[in-house]
Amino acid sequence: MNLAIDPGGLFLYYFRVTTLIPKSAWADITHILITHGDPDHYWHADRVAKASGANVVCNKTMVRNVDGAQLMLGPRSKGLAFDTPIKNVHTIAVDETITLDGLTITGIKATHGKLAIRVGPFSKTLSPGPEERVGFGAIGFDLRLGAKHLVNLGDTLLHTAAWSAIDKPDVLMIPIGGKAVHNTMDEDEALEAVSVMRPATVIPCHYNCPAFFTKKYNPADDQYFKKAAEKLGSRCVILGNGETVEL
Repeated sequence: MNLAIDPGGLFLYYFRVTTLIPKSAWADITHILITHGDPDHYWHADRVAKASGANVVCNKTMVRNVDGAQLMLGPRSKGLAFDTPIKNVHTIAVDETITLDGLTITGIKATHGKLAIRVGPFSKTLSPGPEERVGFGAIGFDLRLGAKHLVNLGDTLLHTAAWSAIDKPDVLMIPIGGKAVHNTMDEDEALEAVSVMRPATVIPCHYNCPAFFTKKYNPADDQYFKKAAEKLGSRCVILGNGETVEL
């Protein structure tokens, strides 16, 4: 089994859109999980699905019936255009559970925060909502395969009460880059989530990202986060591009 969570693109860094997952690896992917419809997370989802025939799992809101056809939100379409057919789509809602090939998947509450875009003296803030593309379909995933328990929250603000039932996952993947642009949790909010869920291993995500004209959009101090997470009893693994971790 080979999971791909958010097969997106390196979006608009010097106006280039490149794949985050090498094309040579697409055919081996068995399951695609989509946390939300932002292009940087979702840009290549249909292409990877076509290359691999993988099962695709996403929030129910990401799929609509259009003239009798089941279509997904177009990864590269402008606005909310449901125009992309993808085979083997399985939709879930928050707190709903499905099982595919022995993999149990439960939807977790997630809320994408506001996205501020700044280019020179100009700025624009996009607020997620039912008709806004930013953060559309946000959902996290609680994954269980055999004895392993993994949690990926996607891009989200803090939901302490909603996540309190998640106890001691083997791995927690959590965003920490929301201090400058509060579209996700920042380091301290993520640490609050770590204290609630008590993961064996935590992997910080979605920070110091290349975007627009900077290599550090959503800046965060991963060493501060690592030290604080380890004081809470979790192993913290900071992964670079192409690096791996064994569980």
